[in-house]
Amino acid sequence: MGIRLGADEVQEFLRSQHTGILTTLRADGVPLALPVWFVVIDGTICVRTPARSKKVARLTRDERVCFTVEEGKAWTELKSVVLTGRASVLRDGPEWERAQEAIHAKYIGFGVPNDAPDATVRHYDTESAIIAVKPDERVLSWDNAKIRLGDG
Repeated sequence: MGIRLGADEVQEFLRSQHTGILTTLRADGVPLALPVWFVVIDGTICVRTPARSKKVARLTRDERVCFTVEEGKAWTELKSVVLTGRASVLRDGPEWERAQEAIHAKYIGFGVPNDAPDATVRHYDTESAIIAVKPDERVLSWDNAKIRLGDG
């Protein structure tokens, strides 16, 4: 039995997770991996970010990305999906609105606290963009719980 996740398992795992890691490329080519909140809409990973964020600037230069989601603490619990693909930046339109609504619904109650510093509130209280990651066919996944231990 393999430890890879099937296509349906990948989609279910992505939908069930809270935080992913989005990796973009700096101008000098160095990858930068950052935690993000996300939703999956029709196979596209959607991430909300301030429109003036450095993530948006990096994607303007190079649309190649990697997106990773993982869970588990003990070795036998480790489970992950790693996707590569291309990202575009949405600033309005039906796809932008649908993603905004889905992200709001998923993360209601998790946002910036009311007593956050003014600078933090100002940083996030701005025009937002949606990063839409279209994964390519290269899906790396594993679920160590599928390994049959003790079968020598």
